[in-house]
Amino acid sequence: MTLVAAPARMSTAAATFEADFAARLHWSADTDAAIEQRVADILADVQKRGDAAVLEYTARFDGLSAPHMAALELTQADFKAAFDAIPQAQRDALQAAAKRVRSYHEAQKKASGESWSYRDEDGTLLGQKVTPLDRVGIYVPGGKAAYPSSLLMNAIPAHVAGVKEIIMVVPTPVRGSVATGGTGEGTSTQGERNELVLAAAYVAGVTRAFTIGGAQAVAALAYGTATVPKVDKITGPGNAYVASAKKRVFGTVGIDMIAGPSEILVLADGTTPPDWVAMDLFSQAEHDELAQSILLCPDAAYLDAVQREIDRLLPTMPRAEIIAKSLTGRGALILTKDMEEACAISNRIAPEHLEVSSTDPHRWEPLLRHAGAIFLGAYTSESLGDYCAGPNHVLPTSGTARFSSPLGVYDFQKRSSLIEVSEAGAQVLGTIAAELAYGEGLQAHAQAAEMRLTTPVKPR
Repeated sequence: MTLVAAPARMSTAAATFEADFAARLHWSADTDAAIEQRVADILADVQKRGDAAVLEYTARFDGLSAPHMAALELTQADFKAAFDAIPQAQRDALQAAAKRVRSYHEAQKKASGESWSYRDEDGTLLGQKVTPLDRVGIYVPGGKAAYPSSLLMNAIPAHVAGVKEIIMVVPTPVRGSVATGGTGEGTSTQGERNELVLAAAYVAGVTRAFTIGGAQAVAALAYGTATVPKVDKITGPGNAYVASAKKRVFGTVGIDMIAGPSEILVLADGTTPPDWVAMDLFSQAEHDELAQSILLCPDAAYLDAVQREIDRLLPTMPRAEIIAKSLTGRGALILTKDMEEACAISNRIAPEHLEVSSTDPHRWEPLLRHAGAIFLGAYTSESLGDYCAGPNHVLPTSGTARFSSPLGVYDFQKRSSLIEVSEAGAQVLGTIAAELAYGEGLQAHAQAAEMRLTTPVKPR
């Protein structure tokens, strides 16, 4: 059977463009009702029974049988052993990526994550005190989907922010378990550990780690158990059960975001080799069938060339079936009037990853307002951002880049306002505050301000 990847061909000049465009962008974030109910039950059970519930669900879903939670805890020695066991090339790559990610987030902290204050003309001090969270939990996918790069992107900015304790949860399911798509009959006391993930934990400086996953891991982090410490915030990607659990525990703890399928949007002026762009579209399509890859270009012949490269390269890809389904189901090659129109459409989409594949990307960058990350120029493939460029690869999806930002140092900090009013300042501010407080009918507010005045305002 020959696989075909057929992204929708559209033109903004077509009468049906708006309807076709909206249909192609549509994706429902609604979670299956059965998943929601199951997650609610698991959260309640872990909150009530703690470790016992976590052990039970880990055995049921991951096939990992453990007599107690201590058997599911990874040690610093485990991390070091994994680091020592992987090939030298992987060790070097992990350390180089970590160094770049750390350098970027250190610059980010300096630019936007430091305390500040000033004094006004009356000597009153005003400012913000920026402090790190005490303890955070990071969810790292395990088993078949193992992402050491995500571990670096979550743990390193937390460290740079000054977080003292980073608790990692990573499932290590047994082959044949429910979590691996099996019947659940496979059980063992040792799950499938990904050495590269554990090595990344060593490089990133994870404090403690547990081989648990799913909604039960989120619950353990959110509520705490006798063994798993309660955290202040949970970050990191996961499946539908993890996403639903994070959404439900928000408020008890902070979360980073609820992420949808991965996305790439390429703005091309027709000067980049078409096989480069085809592979960039593949780089997101290979994630899963719901991932979205879109190309906007004012050159119809170039769109044809990219489609030819898609057809030529697809059979060479190990994940060709997934790529074909993604591109056919949600992909699009869109002919625009010009690059200005392409930029306007990009702002409507607000993509997770936005490549400006042009000889003059800085001409178009000022027109781009909404994107998780903007990759400028033909040599800046999105995949470099995923692993080692430096900026965080945890990005807003599904149009949320209109109001959300990439994961960063600021996600692991909180801000407290600083106010120190001088005696002279109290005379100015007290009069204003009392006037407004009386207007709102709040006598105590008004009088608290007036007590600091040398000439009190009379009550109305």
